[in-house]
Amino acid sequence: MQNSLNIRNVAIIAHVDHGKTTLVDALLKQSNTFRENQAEMNQTLIMDSGDQEHERGITITAKQTAVFYDGYKINIIDTPGHADFSGEVERTLNMADGVLLIVDAQEGPMPQTKFVLKKALELSLKPIVVINKIDKPAARIAAVEDEIADLFLELATSEDQLKYPVYYAIARDGRAGKTTDLDQDLKVIFEAIVNEIPAPRIDDNASKGAQLLVAALASDSYLGRYAIGKIFRGKLKRGEVVSIIKPDQTVQKGKIERVFTYRGLTREEQTEAIAGDIVALAGLADASIGDTIASGDNPEALPTIELEAPTMSIYIGPNTSPLKGREGDFTTSRQIGDRLKKELETNIALKLTPQGLGFKVSGRGELHLSVLIETLRREGYELEVGRPEVVYKTVDGHQEEPVEDLTIEVSTEFVGAVSQELGRRRADLKSQEILPTGSTRFEYRITTAALIGLRNTLLTETRGTVIMNSLPSGYRVVTAPFQQERNGALVASENGVSTAYALDSAQARGILYIPPQVEVYRGMIVGLSKKDELDINVCREKQLTNMRTHASDGAIQLTPHTQLSLEQCLDFLMDDELLEVTPKNLRLRKRELDPVLRKRAAKKV
Repeated sequence: MQNSLNIRNVAIIAHVDHGKTTLVDALLKQSNTFRENQAEMNQTLIMDSGDQEHERGITITAKQTAVFYDGYKINIIDTPGHADFSGEVERTLNMADGVLLIVDAQEGPMPQTKFVLKKALELSLKPIVVINKIDKPAARIAAVEDEIADLFLELATSEDQLKYPVYYAIARDGRAGKTTDLDQDLKVIFEAIVNEIPAPRIDDNASKGAQLLVAALASDSYLGRYAIGKIFRGKLKRGEVVSIIKPDQTVQKGKIERVFTYRGLTREEQTEAIAGDIVALAGLADASIGDTIASGDNPEALPTIELEAPTMSIYIGPNTSPLKGREGDFTTSRQIGDRLKKELETNIALKLTPQGLGFKVSGRGELHLSVLIETLRREGYELEVGRPEVVYKTVDGHQEEPVEDLTIEVSTEFVGAVSQELGRRRADLKSQEILPTGSTRFEYRITTAALIGLRNTLLTETRGTVIMNSLPSGYRVVTAPFQQERNGALVASENGVSTAYALDSAQARGILYIPPQVEVYRGMIVGLSKKDELDINVCREKQLTNMRTHASDGAIQLTPHTQLSLEQCLDFLMDDELLEVTPKNLRLRKRELDPVLRKRAAKKV
C-alpha cells in the first residue's frame, strides 16, 4: 500500500502551445511507464486522445495519469491551455498540491499563463517554473525570467509564493536542467517534483470518515460511470457504502463497486485507496462533479468547486430546414436535449436553458461552444444553430458586459490592418511593442461582443499569420453595444441543384460558398454579396438551342468556392440567420425562407 507521504499530485499548466502535453509525453516515457516495444514510445501528444484534440492541436479536456519515480507515485494532471476551457483547469486544480508552470522561452508569459497561475496561487499550490523551448533561435531567456518574476509579483497572495525554482527544458527532446546547459534526460524535473512539491494536503482525522471531492467523470460500457477525485481524508474501500453529498446538501447513498488508481494510461484496481491519492470510483451512478463522496456516521461535505460565469451563449435546436432528417441519426428536440444534459455532467462550465424548440447553451467563448457543436455533429446529431450572443448581467440596475484582455502578434507589414480593425471594434490599446523576432505585439482591452468574428477577420487580413489570444477580464457597464456589420448574403431563390451555368453569373455578384451539383433550397445562403442582400437563382440551366455563338461555346470557368469552417460559419451569422449542422454538411440559411415574408419582417424592424 502506498504511503501518502510518497505521493505527489502535480498539475501541468501553461498557455496554449507552450509544451505541456509534450512534457507529459517525455515524463511518461522516461519513467519506464511503457515497455520499449509499446507503441506509445513512438507516439507524440499521448494524452491528447480526442479526434478534435489531434486535429486542432490543442488540449480540450483535462486528463489524469501517474508515473513512479524512486519510490514516489506522481499523479500528473494535464490541463488545457486555452481560456475557453478554463472550466477544466478550475475543477482539476482542486486535485493538485503543486504545479509545473511551463513558459515558452520566446513568447514568455501569455494571457492564459496569467489565468492559470492566478488560479494556482489562489489555491496555495506550490509552483515550479519550467522555461521550455530554449533552443528556439529567438529565445530570450533572461527577459522571460524577468517577465515571470513580474507576473508572480502581481499575482502572489503571500511572500512565500515569490520563492519558486526555475528549470530549463527542451520538452520535445526530453531534456532539462537547472541551467541552460541541459542534462540528457528529465531527472532534474522528477527530483524537483519529489523535493519541491509538498506531500498531499489531507485531513489526518480519519476517524471522521473518508472524504473525496468529485472533480471529473469518466465512463465505459463495462462499469458505467467513474467518479474521479482526490481523497482528502480517510480511506475508501471496494464494497463500501458511502454518502453522496450534493452542493445543495442533499444526501444520496451509494456503494463503491470498484476502486481504481492510475498508472500511465491505464487504471489499476485496488481493494482500497488512501488519503492523498487520486482515484476513480465505479458504481456511484448518481455522483456528479462538485459532489462529496463521504463515509462514516456523520458525513461532511467539502467546499464545492467555484467556477467563472459563462460569457457567451448560442441557440441549439432541431433542424427545421427542408432537408431535415436526411443526414443525421438524432434529429428530435428530445434527443438533442438528452445529449446536452449528459454533456453538462462533465462539461461543468456549460449552462443550459430551454428556449422554444431548442436550448440556449452558455459557455466560455466561441471555441468552447464550437467544440461542443462539432462533437454533436460527429455523433450523428442534426442541429440548427443561432448566432453567438454575449451573456450580460445586471448589477445595481446597470447592464454590464464581459470584457477581455486581447494579445495579438503580427508581422510589421500587417500592423496597419490590425490597428484599423481593432479601432473599428472600439478596442482600447494598452501597449504595443516590437519583439526581437521583428513582429509587433499588441495588448488590447475589448468587449466580448466585439471579439466575435475577429479571429477569422484578422486571419484573412494577415494571410493566416496572426497569433491572437484572449482572456476574460471582468465586466463593465454597457455604453454603446458593438453591432457587427457585414455585406448582404446571396440567397437561393429556388429549390433544386446548383449548376455551373447559374453560378457563373452569380459569382459576379459576390463570393460563392457552394460548388456546382449541390442541392439547395429557397432561403439557403450560397454566398456573400458585394453589396446588399440578393436573392439569386443558382439552379438555372442553360437553354439548349440550335444556334451556336462564339461567346457561348467556351467552357465555363468558375472561381473556386470558399469553404467555410464551423467557426467561420458561426462568425458569419446575423440575427435573422441560422446554421444547419449535419454529420455531412454545414448550410447557412435565413430564419425565414420565404423571400416575401422575410422582406416584410425586415420592414417591420
